[in-house]
Amino acid sequence: MPYRDIVARALELGVNAFDTSPYYGPSETLLGSALSQLSPPRSSYTLITKAGRIAPEVFDYSPAHIRYSVLRSLERLHTPYLDLVYTHDAEFAQPSEVVDAVRELRRLRDEEGIIRYVGISGFPIDVLCNLAELVLAETGEPLDAVLSYGHFTVQNRQLGLPLVDGGGYSDSNSPLPRFKAAGVGVVLNASILGMGLLTSRGIPADPEPSAEGVGGSPLAKWHPSPPELRRACKRLADIAGAAGERLESVAIRWALEEWARIGATAGFGVQVGSRKVGATVCGVTAISELEETVKEWRDVLSNLEGQDSDATSPAAERRDKILGMVREKMWPALGSWKEYVWTSPGEGYVNKRRPEDRGVVPDDGIIAAYEQRKAAKQSL
Repeated sequence: MPYRDIVARALELGVNAFDTSPYYGPSETLLGSALSQLSPPRSSYTLITKAGRIAPEVFDYSPAHIRYSVLRSLERLHTPYLDLVYTHDAEFAQPSEVVDAVRELRRLRDEEGIIRYVGISGFPIDVLCNLAELVLAETGEPLDAVLSYGHFTVQNRQLGLPLVDGGGYSDSNSPLPRFKAAGVGVVLNASILGMGLLTSRGIPADPEPSAEGVGGSPLAKWHPSPPELRRACKRLADIAGAAGERLESVAIRWALEEWARIGATAGFGVQVGSRKVGATVCGVTAISELEETVKEWRDVLSNLEGQDSDATSPAAERRDKILGMVREKMWPALGSWKEYVWTSPGEGYVNKRRPEDRGVVPDDGIIAAYEQRKAAKQSL
């Protein structure tokens, strides 16, 4: 992956926020290397990372590990501070552990000045709502941000229901009113392609090899969706193709357009120009993907600003085409799989981080180097 070129092009295009995690392989190291080489002013971009998840079934939300993870991120990203840190996939930890982790992140914010904002991330919407409410009740301070993934896509719109259909909320149990009551500042939408479900390639329906031992997809084994949902999403790719589109393009545009509107309407937008809009986290692996996504986003902003209120403008025509295709063809094709959500954690999950190992951090010099830098700074 040409990571340095992707980051350079992102900055050229005005993309100024980068979301990463120590759980994403070498992501922090590569991003830090690219930004270090490009040397943009630190105040010109936002760095977001996570802490607490070590491996697929290994989590450590102890204050000692949270602090170590943040200090390691500072070193990998070549930065004196992080703009936002989430607890990573909070549904895998006990609620009390999440509260303890949030307290430690806030201590790093208030006492050490190396974090600006604190949030949580995860998959199940009800768990994220419960945790946001718990953090407020236990600490008296609301979360700055919640990162929700896979719950506002063409296939699953639960984060935004019922506003997505143009109506108002019928009760306070809908996710966004619950986040608002818990005082959450910003709700960000991620994984708008459903972790690969909403792509032309899709996720293979059968993860097992044939009787002859042929086939068997690692991606199919990894993805938590059932085979029937994968087949249903494959039908969406056929619908997009018949209209001269790629499913990923349709899914990206729909999610960007709708969440920009709904996130702002619900009071969770970020400032872009003269208005607030719902913010979306997008992953890219190539410059072409980056440029395509940024173009779609610019068209979304153009529509929201009313610059393309003329129905014959390209941006407005594309918006109407995408919204109509999703509403009139894709949602009916999904049938009962529309709004389907898999369970996270999956059945039988057990944290493989032994209790006696939680809070034990590597003696790799990261903490010592940080303490030396802090002491030197204090002595000036």
